[in-house]
Amino acid sequence: MIERVLVAMDGSDLAERALRYALEAHGDAEVTVLHVVGGASPMMGEAAGIALSDGDGGMREAAEPVFERAREIAAEYGATVETDVAAGRPARTIVDRAEGFDTVVLGTHNSSLADRLLVGNVAKTVFQKSPVPVTVVR
Repeated sequence: MIERVLVAMDGSDLAERALRYALEAHGDAEVTVLHVVGGASPMMGEAAGIALSDGDGGMREAAEPVFERAREIAAEYGATVETDVAAGRPARTIVDRAEGFDTVVLGTHNSSLADRLLVGNVAKTVFQKSPVPVTVVR
């Protein structure tokens, strides 16, 4: 049976590090990159609001730069990745999408108090509520 790994990516360097970790640690796995549009995330801006108002096509378009970078990283490892985009609060959406996967991999910031409160809470919530094991990369 092929292992299924969900990697949450938001366009940050730490998310890229999480994808690299997943590709190295789970070399034969089926890796799906999830990008969450909307919700309370410091990485989201005006483009996210426009994407949400445009529906699925707009969300996919907003996520495409993240997916393109994920494909570039996967190619460095001789791998391919599936992509998925969803609207909502990042932590809740990642937890909901974790069903059907064997593990979740995501990055977290570990510097300022603001980073831990805003971004670290996503990793903490996913870690606490995920129905599958979670690897947090920093």
